Amino acid sequence: MNRKKKIFQILKKRAKQANAKRAPQSNKPRYIAKADREQISSDDGTSTSTAESNS
Repeated sequence: MNRKKKIFQILKKRAKQANAKRAPQSNKPRYIAKADREQISSDDGTSTSTAESNS
């Protein structure tokens, strides 16, 4: 009985881990590196400043 129970526990644990991998992740936004954030903000800043100077 113990051997059967132990095997069943192991299989159940593996199934749970597999389901956790396939499950959708949280709604947390993807990490963007600091340098990339600065580059994006500078790109946005230049586009708004050119639009302002054209007006």
